[in-house]
Amino acid sequence: MIPLILFYIAAAVAVGAAALVVTRLNASHALIYLVVSLLAIAVMFYLLGAPFAAALEVVIYAGAIVVLFLFVVMMLNLGRRTVERERRWLEPRAWIGPGILAAILFVEMMYAIVGNAVPTASEGVGPKAVGIALFQEYLLAVELAAILLLAALVGAYHLGRRYLSDRREEPSAPGRKEFPPEEASS
Repeated sequence: MIPLILFYIAAAVAVGAAALVVTRLNASHALIYLVVSLLAIAVMFYLLGAPFAAALEVVIYAGAIVVLFLFVVMMLNLGRRTVERERRWLEPRAWIGPGILAAILFVEMMYAIVGNAVPTASEGVGPKAVGIALFQEYLLAVELAAILLLAALVGAYHLGRRYLSDRREEPSAPGRKEFPPEEASS
């Protein structure tokens, strides 16, 4: 009965954080809520008896993918008021919501681990089986996902360059040297 209650708490946190991801106007705040939502999903995997899937969720999605998104968002938000914007992001009130949701997940996860509230499956899927499946059966899907992520990063870089070159073309103060726009490479 207790694992079911813990599962519903984690599901509520995941849905609430996902709703906040969609409704935030600031992309960095939305990414913080996305991390909380992905951590809640990892807790749900753990409660379902799939600790390896939970670890993959944390390492791959909450770690690598969100860091990539945050890197792209920070790269595209270059401007004159970057320092002021970063100071506003570091205000404590911006961290209250994600902090509360992450604390709920932490307490829930510690209770599940210490209290042994999770039934362990006698036959689980281990890391070796996942690795064999990823690099034999699903090799094409893994490689296509890697190429898609690389293309997204390259596209974000070019969008950022175009944004900066467009800002250089804006009317400037007298005496400021204008730079010619960079040629778009194909």
